[in-house]
Amino acid sequence: MITALGRQVLDEHPTRLDNESLNRFDAFKRFKEQSAERTNLDQSLPESARTSATETPDEVMRIAHKQIESSLAQELLDRIRAAPPDFFERLIVRLLLSMGYGGSVADAGRALGRSGDDGVDGVIDQDALGLDRVYVQAKRYALGNNIGSGAIRDFFGSLDRHKAAKGLFVTTSSFSPSARETADFLSKRIVLIDGGLLTELMLRYNVGCRVEDTLHIKKIDEDFFE
Repeated sequence: MITALGRQVLDEHPTRLDNESLNRFDAFKRFKEQSAERTNLDQSLPESARTSATETPDEVMRIAHKQIESSLAQELLDRIRAAPPDFFERLIVRLLLSMGYGGSVADAGRALGRSGDDGVDGVIDQDALGLDRVYVQAKRYALGNNIGSGAIRDFFGSLDRHKAAKGLFVTTSSFSPSARETADFLSKRIVLIDGGLLTELMLRYNVGCRVEDTLHIKKIDEDFFE
């Protein structure tokens, strides 16, 4: 639709339309000023907050969601590392119960504490009688202080003393390549969870975090228009 101003310009039969010829109109000047303001605002934002012209609104929201979860995961690790050691042990048991290990029995999991644990920090009873158990070793280490193969072999020995067939080794740091290789080749099933996987599971099962808000993304209901 052509506006009255547009018809006025066309009635003048201009040979060309460029910025110089349009600068005599106040509306065009306001348009340029607003465009400059938007450009300056975008440049003032951090690079991570800027969006590409090719990204859809859905993609922008998903990128922002990943950034929020990444920041929250790091905050969870920082809080865990600053907490007492027995808190970390209770956290692992709580996480396993939230994941469904131990069934519906409220006291199926327990932290064993620091005295007399014989190299084991927690245990989950997979059945009501405790015939099938998962033993847990928890190491609350700083970033860079990785778990080596020796710690895995020691945990294997603890499982052997408890006559256990499987165990879970959790750390807030990471595992060395030799530690992962050792866990793969031992005769007992030992699952390794490092800091990254730990926070991913905590976010998935809402342990140590909660839903603050819910955003509903809607789209056209094609069936409604058929």
